[in-house]
Amino acid sequence: MAKNIVLTLTGKDKIGLVDHVTSLVVKRSGNVESSRMAHLGGEFAMLMLVTVSDAEFSGLDKDFQTLRGEGYQVALVQTEGDAKKYAGWLPYEIEVTGADHEGIIHEVSHHLASQGINIESMDTSATPAPMSGTPLFMMKGVVLVPPKLNFHEWSDALEEVGDKLNVNVKVEVVK
Repeated sequence: MAKNIVLTLTGKDKIGLVDHVTSLVVKRSGNVESSRMAHLGGEFAMLMLVTVSDAEFSGLDKDFQTLRGEGYQVALVQTEGDAKKYAGWLPYEIEVTGADHEGIIHEVSHHLASQGINIESMDTSATPAPMSGTPLFMMKGVVLVPPKLNFHEWSDALEEVGDKLNVNVKVEVVK
């Protein structure tokens, strides 16, 4: 029987790291179902959903000992799919843009949590503005909203949070 494993790895960025990690998965007849990877500062972070057989799981964990010995933080956690948990919830894309400052991610995520809205994915970045060099913040994500919530009420309230933070908030149905 196949196991779903969430594999996380963080450590110093180096060329060939993704190749090495995925070769360990393939060596155990595993498959990367989905992944997110990013170079953050001087570190590299991987988050993968991997499927591997019961018989190969313990071997896969042992295969990562070499990387652990090189200072990489590696975790393999068995997970069960929770598709039923959010059955009937509605997906929306959220985009937040504006001048970067402390607290934007916290305030937006706090508001979503207080409404019972689940964050499915979220990417954020800050880049210098073309003319002034002022850091510009951008957040894009997908959230799942309980069907009992009124779209206009929760999205208008989120826009109010954006107004307080002096950022633009855009909410759209995921197509």
